[in-house]
Amino acid sequence: MGKIIALANQKGGVGKTTTTINLAASLATMEKSVLVIDADPQANASSGLGVDIQQLECSIYECIIDGADIRDAIYTTDIDGLDIVASHINLVGAEIEMLNLENRENVLKRLLDPVRSEYDYILIDCSPSLGLITVNALTAADSVIIPVQCEYFALEGISKLLNTIKIIKSKLNPRLEIEGFLLTMYDSRLRLANQIYDEVKRHFQELVFKTVIQRNVKLSESPSHGIPVILYDAESNGAKNHLALAKEIISREEKE
Repeated sequence: MGKIIALANQKGGVGKTTTTINLAASLATMEKSVLVIDADPQANASSGLGVDIQQLECSIYECIIDGADIRDAIYTTDIDGLDIVASHINLVGAEIEMLNLENRENVLKRLLDPVRSEYDYILIDCSPSLGLITVNALTAADSVIIPVQCEYFALEGISKLLNTIKIIKSKLNPRLEIEGFLLTMYDSRLRLANQIYDEVKRHFQELVFKTVIQRNVKLSESPSHGIPVILYDAESNGAKNHLALAKEIISREEKE
């Protein structure tokens, strides 16, 4: 049975999509089968994994709104064992259209149930909002990774997200756990970055991943080539950090 992990934070620009793409690629490199669900209308995870969004015949939008079979929306990537269900700009209007659907918080869960056993991990890249699609992702997920940017407003809004997670856990998905807080865009030379790190660690203790994602030029460049950083420059810090994160997640699984 595959583990479903949502990557969520309603704050934009914290590294959700970068983490989704590169964690997925790292897990696949470690011989895990991985499916990425791009649940963000910006579709950056789709283009970052080489999907031509203009040529899409079936996306997550058609699955949610038109009831298309999720298998028709699965695309393979350049990495063995890594597939993706791509997104589309149409997803922007999906939240309004979903208001008429029965049991609308569970649409994504129902979509993923038939393919869940075919993958070791399913990673859902959420949009930077706490709207109905993100609620769907958290209702479908077993756990959530919360990327936190090592910058001044890092902790702002996290209490709102934690409150949403608490509500979803009590009303829609009792098995939802926090997989961990992931510090991203970390620059050890900056005093502020170290202060944020200490603050997040003090607040959330064991829930903070040991792995930290450092600021890295290669990590920023690789999406424009439509490939994860591990294919773009396997020796870069960006590639090494995400491999370390994948190992940390797998070793936690093995301990359970």
